[in-house]
Amino acid sequence: MDLILCHTTADFDALGAAVGLTCLKPGSKIVLTGGAHPPVRDFLALHRDEYPLIERRSVNPEKIRSLMVVDTQKRDRLGKAAIWFDLPNVQEIIVYDHHFGQERDIPSTQLYIDEVGATTTLMVEELQKNNISLNSAQATVMALGIHVDTGSLTYKQSTARDALALAWLMQQGANLSVISTYRDPGLSPQLQQLLSAALEDLQYLCWRGYTIAWLTIKTDGFVPGLSSLASEIIDLTETDAVLLANEYALGENDWRLTVIGRTQIPQTNLNSLFQSHGGGGHSQAASFNLRTTDSQPILQQLLDGLKAQIPHPPTARDLMSSPVRTIRPDTTIAEAQRILLRYGHSGLSVVNSQDLLIGIISRRDLDIALHHGFSHAPVKGYMTSNLKTITPDTSLPEIESLMVTYDIGRLPVLENGQLVGIVTRTDILRELHQLTIKNLELKIKNYSQDLGLNNELEKRLTPQLWQLLTTASQEAEKRGWHLYLVGGAVRDLLLSKAENRSLMINDIDLVVDGFHKTADVGAGVELAKALQQIYQNARLEIHGAFQTAALLWHKDLVLDSLWVDIATARTEFYPYPAANPEVEASSIRQDLYRRDFTINAMALRLTSPRAGELLDFFGGFIDLQNQQVRILHANSFIEDPTRIYRGVRFAVRFGFSLEPQTETYIRYAINSGVYDRTSQENSKTPALQTRLKTELKYILAADYWQSALELLDNLGALQCIHPTLKLDVELSRQLNLLKHCLRKFDKKQILINWQMRLEVLIAYLQPEYRGKVAKNLQLVDDSIVRLEKLSQIQAEIITLLPTFEKPSQTIYLLKRYDLQTLILVALQSPRKIRRRIWQYLTNWGNIQPLLNGNDLKQLGYKPSPQYKQMLDDLLTATVDGIIKDKAEAQEFLTKHYYCLNQDLED
Repeated sequence: MDLILCHTTADFDALGAAVGLTCLKPGSKIVLTGGAHPPVRDFLALHRDEYPLIERRSVNPEKIRSLMVVDTQKRDRLGKAAIWFDLPNVQEIIVYDHHFGQERDIPSTQLYIDEVGATTTLMVEELQKNNISLNSAQATVMALGIHVDTGSLTYKQSTARDALALAWLMQQGANLSVISTYRDPGLSPQLQQLLSAALEDLQYLCWRGYTIAWLTIKTDGFVPGLSSLASEIIDLTETDAVLLANEYALGENDWRLTVIGRTQIPQTNLNSLFQSHGGGGHSQAASFNLRTTDSQPILQQLLDGLKAQIPHPPTARDLMSSPVRTIRPDTTIAEAQRILLRYGHSGLSVVNSQDLLIGIISRRDLDIALHHGFSHAPVKGYMTSNLKTITPDTSLPEIESLMVTYDIGRLPVLENGQLVGIVTRTDILRELHQLTIKNLELKIKNYSQDLGLNNELEKRLTPQLWQLLTTASQEAEKRGWHLYLVGGAVRDLLLSKAENRSLMINDIDLVVDGFHKTADVGAGVELAKALQQIYQNARLEIHGAFQTAALLWHKDLVLDSLWVDIATARTEFYPYPAANPEVEASSIRQDLYRRDFTINAMALRLTSPRAGELLDFFGGFIDLQNQQVRILHANSFIEDPTRIYRGVRFAVRFGFSLEPQTETYIRYAINSGVYDRTSQENSKTPALQTRLKTELKYILAADYWQSALELLDNLGALQCIHPTLKLDVELSRQLNLLKHCLRKFDKKQILINWQMRLEVLIAYLQPEYRGKVAKNLQLVDDSIVRLEKLSQIQAEIITLLPTFEKPSQTIYLLKRYDLQTLILVALQSPRKIRRRIWQYLTNWGNIQPLLNGNDLKQLGYKPSPQYKQMLDDLLTATVDGIIKDKAEAQEFLTKHYYCLNQDLED
């Protein structure tokens, strides 16, 4: 006998999973080990005969062959059926559950636990794998299981897999009218009476911006459906969490306590809180039962535990953008509009001559003024002067309340009367999104609070490098600043954690954000100087234009060859496409906002009090999970074409794909012709010159250069090098041939491989473009000259080589050119010419004269400029087969230089 066990007081998820399992295990029977939730009980009153249910008392324990448990991992949730696990005749025990991280005490032989919204989802996925279809009754109860346990996909533990499972069940014929009836059956008359009393007795506590409610109700006996009552209290009172205790008696001297919890507070986990009392459930919903009626100390303990879980809410100081872009009241509407366009803001703060805030003007205000032709009017006539303001310590819930109550899009932050920042709707939405991402990361990766990334970083870095970061954060804290690890190091840390591998790091980017307190535009430089005083082996480089500094170690005994960039948090503006950006000091939020791709726009806070906090405003973590490269802004590729090359590099390097909209933006930017126009209109376009060469170097020096070039060509992005460049069959052949050339003729690895690959790309252009492109990319002088003269040299070689009858003629022609030039010529030449060049490089070019200068001297020839001619003649005779050994070489000299020898003897 194969049995499927549902936990006591079975809910729809347990029943739905059990029904799905009967389809996977034909002949198995379902046992409800101890009652069911009221809606499940009512459902089974009509539909029991549709499913293979049997009573526990009808089971012959001696005939049990296997036990399958759904929706729990604890013995005590299976009532008296738990003793079956110890039977000697039970050969197999399989557990299916979706409560990740719970303690287990069922002696399972197989365990299937995955973090989805409902256990039923796991069954659906197995049914799909095995191509098993369902009837309407089976699909309906399974759909009910997912609906109820995910709140119809609204609970935070819901996943895309649950949604896909529901869609499949609908295809299988799930009855929606039945689902709607039992998904939310309403409260029974008894529960309605208890609700009225509960609303009067409910006690409240406001903690860190959230409201917690709790109460104890006393009944004569067990009341089914109390979980529905707890959910109803949450909905009616709009509290954020509720703890409902029910004291009741099951018999004389048999006092019981049931506690049910519900929470909507981010980062709280009732499952872990209730486990200490032998209960459990989900992070948002959990319960437990005890043999006691003394609820007050237990409720107090739970309240204290829940309060401890609630994080400090972010304050305006954490959320605000700073410094604030301000204008004077006499600034014209047109100028204010230009400033908004430059910085991408939705409004501007207006301050007087004492820098005191007197108003705010929004983009909408400016648009209306411009529409009516008042571009030259001052903003003071259109600004809003009746302002709501906040302080740096105003909490996120308070800010939300102000914005909703007064329909305000931005709130200035004042400290001692001075404008120090501004919080906008966008800041609030980003923070709420950040909280969602944190919860998702906690769920997917089981990270601790703040993802545990600080501990993870310490674990994966060398002690010396970790000490450096610790020292840097301490120096920042001394000055009242925040310090963040940003960009690629954070991305690689998350990837290395996901793949459970060590993190190799020798290039670190740090960002100082201190404008909420005391820092000025030179904060990054000041911090770098302070560190250089501690680490005196490091070389300090300062780049004033970009407010950055770098500390460099070269083959240091402790830190090896490490490069640490330290920048002040900044924002940037591109005056025209492909230009260098103009940068201004700003906040960490603005600094991340200016970056290229979501996977590079994350920051890890290194300073207290929230060291280890991950800032991810754009879904970079999700994109890492989905293995895709997504751009932050629609115009990024128009402003900076090197981002196309960076995106391709990341995609190929990590095995990711370009997000579809990102690929669309790339193609649009290339096809728009903006790069040609900006090159013609501006003498300096660094993103199409030096910065493009840098990206090409990264790509062409990597192992994946071929795949990257193919993707760039597919996108049309090789046009950034030159409009006519395309990776066709012939260019691909030349690049492949180059690999063989480098392997065969550059065994000492003297040539720079990436540079040779780039020269092959440029050499494939028409001769009149080669030099211009090489100069535009600012290649070294040798490369520029080589590419400029390549067509002339190639024409000479192709013309002369076929006419030569002797090998020596080939040698004296080809030895005038360096190896790089000969390789470029060979790649583009007919096979006959290429073979001759190969023969020269392989054999003839390595042949030396049979005698050298010392030999000539010993033979009595006086050193003179004629030595060169003599040696050349010897080489020619050797290559052409006229002489074969030293004796013949001496005879050759005697014959051709006899008169000279005679003169020497005389």
